[in-house]
Amino acid sequence: MTQMLSKASLWVLAILIGCGPATHAEDAAQEATVDSPAYASLAKGTFEVAMAPRDMEGPTQEAGASAFRLDKTFAGDLEGTSAGEMIGYITSVQNSAGYVAIEVVTGTLAGRTGSFVLQHSSTMAQGEQFQSIEVIPDSGTGELVGLTGRMVITVEDGAHLYDFEYSLPEG
Repeated sequence: MTQMLSKASLWVLAILIGCGPATHAEDAAQEATVDSPAYASLAKGTFEVAMAPRDMEGPTQEAGASAFRLDKTFAGDLEGTSAGEMIGYITSVQNSAGYVAIEVVTGTLAGRTGSFVLQHSSTMAQGEQFQSIEVIPDSGTGELVGLTGRMVITVEDGAHLYDFEYSLPEG
């Protein structure tokens, strides 16, 4: 059975993945804990994203979750593409939702080519957003082996932006 989402539901999920009103990198940095790693570099740029609904079945779909395919094209300090899968859930309370996703990014960062995997886990509680997008440890390939980092997605004046704090081993 395919679950059809309303435009409002898609909007809420879009906010959570950075396609709606801006969340701010400064806010995410303030939420960092003492245990958060310090990253040596900051990559900035833009991206385009396409979301396509996916069929779900079983208890997850019956509970009201929805699945999507994500495809992005990055420009700026990170040049490349990504493909990912997302599962989201929208509650009956307006502007409360959450999603998890895995996104495989392939491209060039700081002149080094390879791929890495981002793990997303973000929520919105009655409009207040928390965004967590981290590089999965040891997921880097090619010249990006050893990459660590976290990404913050924002939208300003309709443009999709990323701030990617990262570290790479000396190469």
